[in-house]
Amino acid sequence: MARVILYYAHPGHRFSRANRAMWAAAEAVDGVTRVDLYAEYPRQNLDVEREQERLLTHDVIVLQFPLFWYSSPSLVKEWIDLTLERGFAYGKGGDKLSGKWMMLAVTASGPREAYAAGGYQRYPLRAFLTPFEQTARLSRMRFAAPYVLHGALGTDPGPHAEGFARLLAAMRDGTYDLDRAERAEIITHDTLPLIGESER
Repeated sequence: MARVILYYAHPGHRFSRANRAMWAAAEAVDGVTRVDLYAEYPRQNLDVEREQERLLTHDVIVLQFPLFWYSSPSLVKEWIDLTLERGFAYGKGGDKLSGKWMMLAVTASGPREAYAAGGYQRYPLRAFLTPFEQTARLSRMRFAAPYVLHGALGTDPGPHAEGFARLLAAMRDGTYDLDRAERAEIITHDTLPLIGESER
């Protein structure tokens, strides 16, 4: 079994439909460590030593957040800046995360067709997430395709939240096909790459 840690960051949690449903669904998955960054660090005074210890004791790191101005809420960036420091995640002696997996669970208010060359966002969603992918790679982690909900403000979050719970459980149990996920562009609740299921 893999040790999975889920980091959640949403400064407006109580107003969210999709992310709140995902967070609640994740709570029902046994064996997954859940960290609400805004609840734990309301003043953004991160405990770097504690966060690094959490990463050392887990195999899969999932970052859940809504897309804010083509990136993450600010606390995620602060967490990355301070926790993934030189000598720990990269640089000389910085191999502590080598071989682990990173994955994003992202909600976007725009529809899927907006994230294309002809859409109003002009670029695929993955283009905006490139800094996170490169952060994983510099830290010698592998990067699985993000789990995405488009049109989050007007979509029933139920199927997406249920899919998220299945994803976390499959990661924990070793039945989430990370190799297939690494090759995919994005993952949705109806394209989960579970071992034993055929390629979709």
